[in-house]
Amino acid sequence: MIRSFLTVSTGTLASRLLGFARDSLIAALLGTGAVADAFLAAFQLVNVVRRLLSEGALNAALIPAWLRVRDRDGVAEAAAFAGRVLGTVSAALIAISLLIALLMPLIMTVIAPGFLDSGTLDLAVQNARLMLPYLAFAGPVTVLMGLLNAQGRFALTAFAPLLFNIALIAAIAMLLVWRAEAGFAAWILAATVGLAGLLQLLMLLSQRSARLATPLRASFDKQMRGFFAKAIPGMIASSGPQWLMVAGAIIASATPSAVSWLYFANRLIELPLGIVGVAMGTVLVPELTRAVASSDRTAVAHAESRALELATGLALPATLGLIVLAEPIVRLLFEHGAFGAEDSTATARALMWLALGLPAHVLIKALSPAFYARSDTMTPLMATAKGFVVAVALAVLLGHFYSASGIAASIAAGAWSSALSLLRKGTREFGFSMDDAARKRLPRIVLAAAAMGALLWLSADLMPAEAHGLIRFLVLGVQIAAGIAVYGLLLQILGAASWRQAVNALKRPG
Repeated sequence: MIRSFLTVSTGTLASRLLGFARDSLIAALLGTGAVADAFLAAFQLVNVVRRLLSEGALNAALIPAWLRVRDRDGVAEAAAFAGRVLGTVSAALIAISLLIALLMPLIMTVIAPGFLDSGTLDLAVQNARLMLPYLAFAGPVTVLMGLLNAQGRFALTAFAPLLFNIALIAAIAMLLVWRAEAGFAAWILAATVGLAGLLQLLMLLSQRSARLATPLRASFDKQMRGFFAKAIPGMIASSGPQWLMVAGAIIASATPSAVSWLYFANRLIELPLGIVGVAMGTVLVPELTRAVASSDRTAVAHAESRALELATGLALPATLGLIVLAEPIVRLLFEHGAFGAEDSTATARALMWLALGLPAHVLIKALSPAFYARSDTMTPLMATAKGFVVAVALAVLLGHFYSASGIAASIAAGAWSSALSLLRKGTREFGFSMDDAARKRLPRIVLAAAAMGALLWLSADLMPAEAHGLIRFLVLGVQIAAGIAVYGLLLQILGAASWRQAVNALKRPG
């Protein structure tokens, strides 16, 4: 399981790093004005749908259903089931994309009501419509990736999302060279989003992964209706962090540049969340589904315990690091071109509050598979809905007084509300399993992370106030490397991890 986790997290890390490069270039190209707010609001809408479908979200429904059909009726029937899912998802998304295109002015008004009085709404509608073709490609891409994951083939699906960022980075680079006007540049970038989806689909088809879903046809028979009745709640629930960001953007749209500050702050949250959360959802769902189906309590406890250790061991130090080093990280990554020092300060403040919700987001990713493996997608959906309501209610209040920082704090509170709701429901209904090893390691992991956070806090003043470019990069790099080294050493000393055993285990054939 850990080997598969590392495969998925490595691919996600590469994609997120390219995403940072992409967003740094977007910040330099568009800045944080009306054009940037319009583009990022539209991009956020597409991102929600992208996460709704991809990055492990569809695994929650597709993998358990496909495994049950394969084990009960054989490989041929499983392929036919997958073919109906693929054809139905593709047809539905084409129809939905056309409908959304017609209703886009209304949708953008709901997503960003603050744009109505500023003239930014028309720009956001134009950008969003240009991005919509991506949705038609995202459906088949997601189904094919889910089928590969169900068979334990994680490498291709882990690295397929790289093409999305590569296409956008290439477009941004050309626009910067041409010194394109901001409005025209946003238009070109929006059109490139659809092209990126096509590239992902072509890569998967070139690997003949479509053989896993044959024959291809759309169907709304009883089996498909039952599948989608479980799939849709699971997909919405799996995209909880994106729904919370949408809630934040709705409130932030009334404040100039607040949408951009929140967006860039959230991009930094998505790096650890992607590495841990996406990998958790991708790997843990099939692992737990097999264990639950075979009524193997030991296997269930092992999977849940290791998932909780990995989630805590990676999310907690990332949270502390992002809080302590928020401003130097933001300045290094985004303070270029049209993105100024005031933007960096506002974005860093939002980042600090968003980071407080990171452990909750990761905990949700670790807890939700226990419900999905039991074919329960409604409980995670209700937890997501509860967090959304909490975030909106607090954002209306805190956003009025504290702008983007208040909204970021509200999003973090919404995430914790969802996580605690899942924890209570799971404990009451079936009880989350934790073995003795996890009970011993978790307090030691927390202690090691706290020591690392203290070290970073003590070293925060090392960054010269007027440092730029290479100096800023080197100082920040040394701080992060030292924090990681101390954290790893403390894990070894405290007995929370044995790096020699871990390396030897990864070398053994799976």
